[in-house]
Amino acid sequence: MSAESGELRTDVLAVAAHRDDVEQTCGGTLLRMASRGLRTGILDLTRGESGTRGSAEERGREAAEAARLLGVSWRDALDLPDGAIENTLENRIKIVRVLRRLRPRVVILPYWQARHPDHSIVATLGYEASFLSGLARLDFGAEVAEPASKPHRPFKIVYASLYADVRPSFIVDITPFIEQRHAALMAYRSQYANQAQGNALFVPEEEIRERTFAEARHYGLLAGVKYGEPFVQKEVGLVDDLTLVPVQSI
Repeated sequence: MSAESGELRTDVLAVAAHRDDVEQTCGGTLLRMASRGLRTGILDLTRGESGTRGSAEERGREAAEAARLLGVSWRDALDLPDGAIENTLENRIKIVRVLRRLRPRVVILPYWQARHPDHSIVATLGYEASFLSGLARLDFGAEVAEPASKPHRPFKIVYASLYADVRPSFIVDITPFIEQRHAALMAYRSQYANQAQGNALFVPEEEIRERTFAEARHYGLLAGVKYGEPFVQKEVGLVDDLTLVPVQSI
C-alpha cells in the first residue's frame, strides 16, 4: 500500500499528522465508507520517530495492521518531522503528489484547533495542498519533473472533530463498526499496551475501551444512533427534500 506503486484512486482520503490519529478520530467512518464499496485511504504525514513510546519501524508495522482492520485500499506515510510539522510549500507539494495520484473526492483533515501543534498545522497544510493540487500550472521546482501529474482538487473537505469542543456539523453512524474500530486502534501495541515507559502520559490499557466507547456513545446520542463520529464542515448544507432529512427533532 505504498505511494510508489503508481496511481490507485480513492474516494475518501484521511490525512493525519501521526500514525494512530485516524484510528482515534475517524476509523469508524472509514469502515462505514468501505462497507459501501468506496475506496478509502490514509496518508500519515510523519513516521512517529519522536514519540515517547515505540519506534518508527514498530509504528509502521502497527499502521499496516490497523489499515488491514479498517479495510483501507491504500496507506502510506510521508517523511515530515514528528513534532515539528511546518506549513511550507515543499510540504504542500509532497501532499499534492499524493492527491494527484489518488484523486480523492473527499479529504478528511484534523480539526484546526488542537492541543498538539502538529494537528492544527495539518488542518491548514492539508487544505492548502488540496487547493494547490487543482492548479494546472503548479511549479514543482526546477529539479522535479511531473509530466504525468494531472491537476485534481477534492470536491469536499471535512474535519474530524472528536477531540474538539465544538458542535459537529454532522455525525457518521459507526454503530456496526465500533468493535472493529477499537481493534484497529489497539493494533498499536507500542502505544497502548501497559508499560512503564510513558505511563504518566498514557491512559491505562484497561481504560481505553471505556473512554473511546463513551466518546462514540456521546456523539451517537446527538444524532439518535448508538455510536458516532463527529465532523465539521465549513460550508452550509444543501437539502433537496425536507421529508428525508435525518435525525428526529422532538
